[in-house]
This record gives sequence, C-alpha cells and structure tokens, in this order.
Amino acid sequence: MNPALRPGDPSPGADRSTDSYLPEHGNGGYRVLHYDLDLDYRVVTNRLAGRAVITARAVQSLSRFSLDLGRFRVQDVRVDGRPAKFGLRPNKLRIKPERPIGYGAIFTIEIRYGGEPHPIAGRWGDIGWDELTDGALVASQPNGAPSWFPCNDRPDDKATFLVSVTAASPYTVLVTGDLVARRRRAGTTTWVHERTEPTAPYLMSVQIGRYEQVELAAGRVVQRAAIPPRLRAAFRHDFGRHGEIMASLEGWFGPYPFREYVVVVTDDDLDDPVEAQGMAVFGRNHVDGRRTHERLVAHELAHQWFGNSLTIADWRHIWLNEGFATYAEWLWSEISGGRSVNAHAAQWHAWLRTRPAPIAVADPGVDRMFDPLVYKRGALTLHALRQRVGDLAFFALLRSWTAEHQHRTVTTGQFRDHAKRFATEPLDGLFAAWLDRPALPPLPRVS
Repeated sequence: MNPALRPGDPSPGADRSTDSYLPEHGNGGYRVLHYDLDLDYRVVTNRLAGRAVITARAVQSLSRFSLDLGRFRVQDVRVDGRPAKFGLRPNKLRIKPERPIGYGAIFTIEIRYGGEPHPIAGRWGDIGWDELTDGALVASQPNGAPSWFPCNDRPDDKATFLVSVTAASPYTVLVTGDLVARRRRAGTTTWVHERTEPTAPYLMSVQIGRYEQVELAAGRVVQRAAIPPRLRAAFRHDFGRHGEIMASLEGWFGPYPFREYVVVVTDDDLDDPVEAQGMAVFGRNHVDGRRTHERLVAHELAHQWFGNSLTIADWRHIWLNEGFATYAEWLWSEISGGRSVNAHAAQWHAWLRTRPAPIAVADPGVDRMFDPLVYKRGALTLHALRQRVGDLAFFALLRSWTAEHQHRTVTTGQFRDHAKRFATEPLDGLFAAWLDRPALPPLPRVS
C-alpha cells in the first residue's frame, strides 16, 4: 500500500500559485529548474505510462509541497531518492518528503505514474492531452499541462526539459524541442527531445500521428512540418510563403528566438490553431489549398516571440500575447499585398464600437481573457502607440522589447515602462485609455 497524506495535510498556500486568474494551478514554495520525462504511449488503447524526475529549488523551507497532475494513478514518489508520502486530489499531487527541505536547497522529485490521459476540464472546455482519431495531440494553453505530466503549472515558472516518448513505430512523435536521439526497438521507436530554453509547462507539447515530414521553408532558421501525406499539395501552397513570413517577422521583431520552428497539421479538425514553444499545430481544416488561413500562420509564428520567448508572468497580461500576434497578422497582410494595417484598424475599431464590453484589456478577468476584444483592442493599442511614436521608434521598441526580455516573463507594467524610453512625449494617457478603461478611445489618427 502506498504511503498517503491525509486530506488537509499540506500547509495553506502550498498548492496555490500567485496567479490571480488561475490560483488553483501552480504551487508555492519552490521553483522548477528542469523536467526529465520518460513516457510510453499506446495509441490504440490511449494509455500513458510515465516517469518524471523534476529538479527544483526551494524558495522557502518545505515540510510539504504539491504538484499539478491530472487523473493518473501514482505508483511511487521519491524525494532526493527517499520514499515520500503522497496523496491525490483532483489535479493535485501532494507530497511530504521524509526530511524537510531547507530554504534555497536544490532537490529532486521522482514520480512514477500511469493511466489514460484526459484533458483538464474547465471554463474553456477540455484542455491538454487529446486523443485523436489515430494519434494524439497536446494543446495546453492555459492549464492543460497536468493532463500528461506532473508540473508546477504556472506561466512564470519556466524550466528546461528533456522528454523521451516511446510509441509504435508507424507513428511519428514530435515534441517541442530539439530532436537529440531516436532509438528503434522491436515494433516501437523512442523519440528524445530537449528543450534548453526556459519554457512554461503549458508551452510544452507532444504530437503523435502518421505524419510525413517535409521542409517548410529554407533559410537561417530551420523550418519544417509534419503533415498527413494526402495534404501535401494543398499544404505546399497554403504555407508556400512561410519563409517570407519568417523573414518579415524577424525584421519587425528581431531574430527568431529558437533554433527551429515546426508546424504540425493533424488529420483531425481543430477549432483554432495552437502554439507551443517552437511549434504550432493546425487542423486539417486549416489547409484548403487557397491560403484562406494564412493570417493564422502569421499569428501563430508571432507567438514564438510574444508568448513563448516572452511569457506573461500571469494570465491577466494575456494581451501581451494576443494583441501582438493579432497586430502581426495586420502587418503581414499589408506587406503581402492584402489589406493595409490602417484598413484593419478601421475595420476592427468599427466592430468594437458595436460591441461595448465592461472590461479593461490590461486586466480583462478570467472569464474574458480569450475574448476577441482582448485580441483586437490589444492590436489597436499597438497601432495607437505606433501612430504616437512613429514607425522608426515603434519597431525599434519592439525589437528591443524582445531582445531584452528573451526567454523571460513579462508584465504590462514592464511594457509601459519600456515604451516610454522610445517616446518624446508622455504615454501614460494613451495606455490608460486603451488598456485600463473599458470605454473605446477614438481610432488612432494616421500620421
């Protein structure tokens, strides 16, 4: 019988983060430095067996602590190699080590677990590991990481990862990170990926399917794709300008922040594409041979700068991800011969005028954090800033923002302070009107 904790054993706050929107996800008392995950996935039965070794640093003395974990059976927990007591409640693994952990100490947690992976249910539907018709995908924003591994599920606790996934050999496995090894055995293949840049748990992803791997675009950055073979011709057309999109975004935002970029097209329909660190996942419905969804290609790539390299410190700052990625859509539209940025701004300003909403973009509330208003008004905030400071200062501002905060966490306050360095007049009124107040300001005047 496994040693167990009694309900209520962990100290107050041990299994709550400081994120005001999702306090039940994330945990206090420590920070994770590295995850080493060894997973075995059976596609036909949707069964996952895992061993996680987590290296963490205590930021306070710990007699107990917790991790986020979904509906799995946990066979064993060890802290620094010694058996530890543990208990499970919905989406939490509570642990009591044999010996207290001192402030500042680096310690390891080894967890063996298994079962049928289920998405995490919540107000946005089911998020996380999802069984496909013939394979699996992981789309974890904002709280789905515990659906496949034990973690400190908060966006500001970024760590490095080594992930090994074993699956039947007919399947291709892609994990966010660099492929460092592939080992074949009788009937199975183990794929080993390493993510050396600090990464939030929700930005880690696993994609498993019968994919053909193709080059996405040539250039300084490795760009490749994994697609269903039957979509080859339509994909080649729809993503045919990806090299140009990458070059354009690098011109606006600075060098691409990772070593490679991988696009996965699942053989299932998806409501929306999803980004992970160094990866974006599209559904087969986003590939039609007519470039209908090219704006989403630019949007997801922009998230590699805004969201993935620069990760928000907590979810109230979501406009720093989505407003920037939406503005990238408008920028690409103009440079590629589509509608101008000014035309997009006018269209969406008129749309927002017909949909008054009592929320502030800088703190929209957990129920509205993925509201289109946050995306479009966030982009309009950037357009207003651009009109105020001018193109030269605006794009210099963006490039220095991504460079100075690469692989770190950011807040709206930091962005405001950063922007002031590039302005010749105060910006407090502009940011207050666009970010802090629900009332829609007038459309920015084109200079």
